[in-house]
Amino acid sequence: MSPRRLWPLGVLILLANILFFSAPASAEYYSEPNDLVDRAAVVYRGFIADPDMEWFRRNVVNARGIFIVPQMLRGGFIIGGSGGRGVLLAQDPASGKWSAPAFYSMGSVSLGFQIGADASEIILLIMTDRGLNAMLSTDYKLGADVAIAAGPVGASAKAQTADILAFGRSQGLYGGISLEGAAITPLDDWNRSYYRKPIKIFDILINMQGQNRQADTLRQLLPHPGRNAQPIGR
Repeated sequence: MSPRRLWPLGVLILLANILFFSAPASAEYYSEPNDLVDRAAVVYRGFIADPDMEWFRRNVVNARGIFIVPQMLRGGFIIGGSGGRGVLLAQDPASGKWSAPAFYSMGSVSLGFQIGADASEIILLIMTDRGLNAMLSTDYKLGADVAIAAGPVGASAKAQTADILAFGRSQGLYGGISLEGAAITPLDDWNRSYYRKPIKIFDILINMQGQNRQADTLRQLLPHPGRNAQPIGR
């Protein structure tokens, strides 16, 4: 191939690398489990304080689990990718007690002509035992075995029947989002670091054996039966 023909290909590769590597650099990166838990609490406060999230606020108490991704990065050139880290907490249906957080990564790849990057805050409400059981697997893709739908937004909104409801916030706007096919994988090293011992996600979420007082702020924000989630400050 002549140097003249190689030149456009080289420019394309250079642009792709610039966009791919520079986009996440400007966004906050959570390098420690403690930081991720603190940021998850901030994101949850923002969701329940927003007037358009009335359905979310009323129904989070009925969820079997809640998965909070403080920052989902998306960006690319021609091939777009997204990724983030999040925490999952499960609710015991008998006592209403919430577990300590388990750490996960979340990512997907999409094809299409796109340039640029953005960051979103994401919360998944796991509404059924089936949905929670899927999250307990070692490697799971949303929509593969359970039903996932965009969460309802607005005072008069109604939810679709689904195992998991997805909500997102990007550039200050809340809304229901589609995450079909996104891969969710436990971060065993983060769980081990946070609890200072090897521990399985089943023992964290179901047996509730995870102990770290640093997560108390986040856990206390979550509602219990008989105590509805209310906007902060009301």
